[in-house]
Amino acid sequence: MNETEDKHSEHEHFFGAAKVVAGMTMLSRVLGLVRDMVIVPIGGPVLADAFWTAFRVPNLFRRLFGEGALSAAFVPVFTESAERDGWDRARVVLANAAGLLAVLLAALAIVIELGLLAAWGIWGDDWARAKLFEYTAVMLPFMVTVCLLALGSSALNCKGHFAYPAFAPILLNVGLITAAWWVAPALSRSDEGQFLVIAAALSIMGVLQLIGIVWLLRRYSLSSRPRLRPVLPEIKRIVALMGPMLIPLSVVQFSAFADTIISLVLTGPGLPLQPGVVRCHYAAGRLYQLPMGVLAISIATAVFPLFSRYAARDDTHGLRTATNRALRLCLFLGLPAGVALLVLSRPAIAMIFQRKDFTAFDTGRAALILQMYCLGMGAYFCNHILLRAFFARKDTRTPLLLACVLAGVNILLVIGGMFTPLKSGAIGAATAATSTLNAVALVWVLRRRLGGIGGRRLLASVARTIAACVVMIAAMWVVWYFAAPDESWEIILFCVPTGLAAFLASAVALRCPELRELLKRGKAE
Repeated sequence: MNETEDKHSEHEHFFGAAKVVAGMTMLSRVLGLVRDMVIVPIGGPVLADAFWTAFRVPNLFRRLFGEGALSAAFVPVFTESAERDGWDRARVVLANAAGLLAVLLAALAIVIELGLLAAWGIWGDDWARAKLFEYTAVMLPFMVTVCLLALGSSALNCKGHFAYPAFAPILLNVGLITAAWWVAPALSRSDEGQFLVIAAALSIMGVLQLIGIVWLLRRYSLSSRPRLRPVLPEIKRIVALMGPMLIPLSVVQFSAFADTIISLVLTGPGLPLQPGVVRCHYAAGRLYQLPMGVLAISIATAVFPLFSRYAARDDTHGLRTATNRALRLCLFLGLPAGVALLVLSRPAIAMIFQRKDFTAFDTGRAALILQMYCLGMGAYFCNHILLRAFFARKDTRTPLLLACVLAGVNILLVIGGMFTPLKSGAIGAATAATSTLNAVALVWVLRRRLGGIGGRRLLASVARTIAACVVMIAAMWVVWYFAAPDESWEIILFCVPTGLAAFLASAVALRCPELRELLKRGKAE
C-alpha cells in the first residue's frame, strides 16, 4: 500500500469510527432518557432543584478536567509522542499524567468535602440547603473517577479504539436506572432517601466504569503503574498547553453552572421564577443535548485524533479537508435535529417527563427553554469540530479566550432575559445566541489560519440541508394537522417517522453527498 492509500485508509478509519461511537452513544442516550424518565419526576420542586443542582457539580469538573482543558491538551501531545517516539514512550506519558491527575483530583475532592461540611454547619438548619450539601458530598467522588475515565478514553481513542469509551456511559445509565427503579424504592419510601440512594449509585458506577478502562488499557499495551516522578517533558508541555486555557475554560464552565445558580437566586416570591426551574432546565438540556451527544460529539471524538495526526505532520491540506468534511456532516445532521426538536418540543417533554411531581406547568417551562436552545443547534454541532481543529494545532488560547468573553455576555443575557416574557427561556436563548457568535468567529479565524476550509462547498451543503429541512417541516405539519393526534406519544409516533422520511427523500433528490458519506462502510475497532 503506497503512502496516499495509507493516508486514505487512516482517514476512513477515523470517520468510520464515528459511526461506532454514534451507535454506542445513541444507546447510551436512549438509556439516559429512560433514566431521566424515572428520576426527574421524583420529589417536589424545591427538593428536585437541590438534587439536580448537586448533580451538576461533579459534571462541572468532568467538563473542566476530564473533557476540557486536560483532554484538549493531552491528545495532541500524546499523539505526537506516539508518532515520533513510539507507543512505549506514549504509555509512560499516560502513566505520568494519570498519577498526577489522580493526586490532584483526590486533593480537590477532599477540600470540597471539607467545604461542604463547613457549609452544612453554618446553613444546616435550612432544609433545602442541607439537602443540596448532602447530595453534593455523596456524588463528589464521581468527579475523580469520571475525569480519570476521560483521560484513559482519550488514550484509547488515539490508539484507534472507540468502543468501550462510548460504552462506559451505557454502563453508568444501566446502574442508575437499576438504582432509581428498584434499589431506591426498596431502601426508602421518602423522596429524600431515594435521591440519596441514586446519588450513592452514581459514585459506585463511576468506580466500575474506571475498572473497565484500566482493563482495556492493559489489553492495548497502554497500561503502566501510575507515576508521580519524574515529571516528563511531555507532561510539562501538556501543562503549558493547559495554562492559557484553564482560566478561560474555568470561566466558561462556571458560567454555564451559573445559569443554575442564577435560576435558584431568582426563584421565589416577588422574583421572576417559580420553584422547579432547575429541574425544567435539566429536562430541556437533556433533550437538546441528545442529538449533540449522539451525532456531534461522536464525529468530533472520532476525528480529533485524526486532526492531531495531520497537525503533527504539518499536513495543512489534510487538516483542511477533514475539517470541511466534519463540518458538513455535522450541519447535515444538526440542522434537521434542531428543527425537529423545535417543532416537537412540548409533546416530547410531556411524553418523557410529565408524571408524578412534574406537572403540565413544568412541561410548558421546559418546552420554552428547549425551543430557545434549538435555535443554536447548528452552531453547537460546528463548535465541537472547530474547537478540536484549533486544539489539534495546539492553539488553545484563541478559542477559549473568545469563549471566555462570550461567557460573560451569556450571563448578562440570562439575567436580563429572566425579567422579560421569556423568563426561564432566557437560559436557552442566551446559549443559542452566544454559541452562534462563537461559531462564526471560530470559522473566520480558522479560515485565516488554514488558508480556507472549503467555504463554497460548505455553503452549498448548508443550502441543500436547509431545503430538505423545509420539506421535513411541511410533512410534519401536514401529518399533525390532518391526523390530529391528541396524546403526546401519538404526535411523536406520527411526526418523527414522517419528518425523517421526508428529510431523507429530499436529501436523495438533492443529491446530498453527506448522505452517501454517512452510508459508506467504515471499519473501527
